[in-house]
Amino acid sequence: MSQKISLKEAERKAFRFTFQDGLWDIFISFFPLQFAIGPLLSPIMGDFWSSAIFLPVWGLAYLAIWLVRKYVVKPRIGMVKYGSARRLRLARFTLIMLLGNLAIFALGIVVYVNFTTLSGVLIAAILGLFWLIGFSMAAYFLDYPRLYFYGLLLSVSPLVGEWLYSTYGVAHHGFPVTFGFSAGVMILSGLVTFVRFLRDNPLPDTEPPIQGASNA
Repeated sequence: MSQKISLKEAERKAFRFTFQDGLWDIFISFFPLQFAIGPLLSPIMGDFWSSAIFLPVWGLAYLAIWLVRKYVVKPRIGMVKYGSARRLRLARFTLIMLLGNLAIFALGIVVYVNFTTLSGVLIAAILGLFWLIGFSMAAYFLDYPRLYFYGLLLSVSPLVGEWLYSTYGVAHHGFPVTFGFSAGVMILSGLVTFVRFLRDNPLPDTEPPIQGASNA
């Protein structure tokens, strides 16, 4: 029984260790970064292309993280094959996130159709709620505690942005300021975590022993 518990705990630690290199923090920062940069590009490129341009950016960012994990992270920690319980947890997370995204998409359409009749504060509150629920679910199912903080940070970003817009006239409802700040916090957190990860997990010494060496 104790062996099963220890194996389960070891797998849990290994699963959590997946997110301890800070790279996913940097990748996740592209969510708020899109909200920060998109409004600035909209007058030049239009609403559609100012959002669509992030698709290849997302792809390049994912490719960069995949390469770093393969050639920098993997040699330091190796690979972990998870058991059926952990894979089932991931499958449930994927299904719930899919259903959640569909619900958010449907609600987004409703908000868009009634955009002119809804107040800016209400729209900001709805957007913030999306962030909070989505990140909290991901934090729970992925056992990734930092996502709780990121979700809370992003949930208040549109409300603070709306306050900056209504009080000080900050352009684009304050999104470039608030979401830019949130993205900066995530990137800085990811970089600090990644540097700490490299320091705490040096490459294993693979050099062969020197032949003929003797202990004096």
